[in-house]
Amino acid sequence: MKLRIFPIVAAAVVSALLLFGGWYVYQQMALKDPLHKIVMQYDGVKSAHFDINQNTVSLKLDLKPGTDLRGLIQHLKDDGQSLIGGKKLRIDVEDHSNEVLDKWWSEALFPIAEAMENKKYTEITNTLDKLGRNTPGLQATAELDDTNVYISLTDGTASKFIILPRAGQKMGVWNNA
Repeated sequence: MKLRIFPIVAAAVVSALLLFGGWYVYQQMALKDPLHKIVMQYDGVKSAHFDINQNTVSLKLDLKPGTDLRGLIQHLKDDGQSLIGGKKLRIDVEDHSNEVLDKWWSEALFPIAEAMENKKYTEITNTLDKLGRNTPGLQATAELDDTNVYISLTDGTASKFIILPRAGQKMGVWNNA
């Protein structure tokens, strides 16, 4: 019995194309497109890019200044839960900051980190209000859900969105201890 190489290779290539092509079409049509539609219909979203793998759904957002980030995340969790399933949702928001916002955030960072560490979340809004009085035109808001604290800073056309996880990292054993 003589094996023909061309039919075997052709069958392997066609099988691989069908398998990986089918997976790509499934990713696009059944996951990415519906999630993209859910996110893009939210007011203030300029663009959204998804990267979906086995355990995580990574979302890179470009938002207009003043967008309600916590509301967007809640909208995505509510309407996209059947698509996301048990995967971890990772959000990355493009930074459209300016020098004033960066300087302001560097001044607010320590008191906010202290409030997060001590789980005194009302001090975050007090810090934002106190420091915001010193910078005219700056709008600073803080919102909270069960997993994150969302801070939005807006100065005209510049904006900065910060997502701080409420559950801190657990300390492990140091190698040199």
